Amino acid sequence: MKTKLMNGSRNNDKHKRILDAAVKVFARNGFFNSKVAEIAKEANVADGTIYLYFKNKDDILISLFEYRMNQVISLLNDRMKGVDDPIEKVRIFINAHFELLEQHPNLAAVITLELRQSTKFMKEYDNQKFMDYLGILSDIIKDGTTKGIFRNDLSPGIIKRAFFGMMDELGLYYVLSSPNSQYSCRMMADQMTNFVLSALLKLNG
Repeated sequence: MKTKLMNGSRNNDKHKRILDAAVKVFARNGFFNSKVAEIAKEANVADGTIYLYFKNKDDILISLFEYRMNQVISLLNDRMKGVDDPIEKVRIFINAHFELLEQHPNLAAVITLELRQSTKFMKEYDNQKFMDYLGILSDIIKDGTTKGIFRNDLSPGIIKRAFFGMMDELGLYYVLSSPNSQYSCRMMADQMTNFVLSALLKLNG
């Protein structure tokens, strides 16, 4: 998708600067109203430099999505290392989502609101990173079912999407209402965890 450049650290720094700048510009102006020249100015690079790393504005937006997915997948893998309890993994999964939402509100706004504005993303992108993310959740559900902790009448393929749909809707509410939201990310994470576990847990007797 993107041009490969030599001289790693310097080029990686420019790549990150461009992505950081894009987050600010997209969050401020919206995807459609943003120009590549504005991103270049925000990143303090020449306009042409952008095209050494990205094909176009849609490519930048997709790269932001992949960055976000890598960020959350890395956090989940790190926090779930050595954790065997599916219930605790559900808590970790939900908490990670809302923690990143709170820590990176501009990026969350871009991913939640602006990504849907990209026709290229919606129609052409293979979305493998997102499927990897959902795969972590599916594995948690399967593990809980195998261990007799979660109900066995639920399809992981359906539940993982319903699960994400709830988080996505709460994230949308947060980015649209912040900083005046009546619900904190902590409150949303706690209540969603309680709700999800009450639906997943196998009833005794």
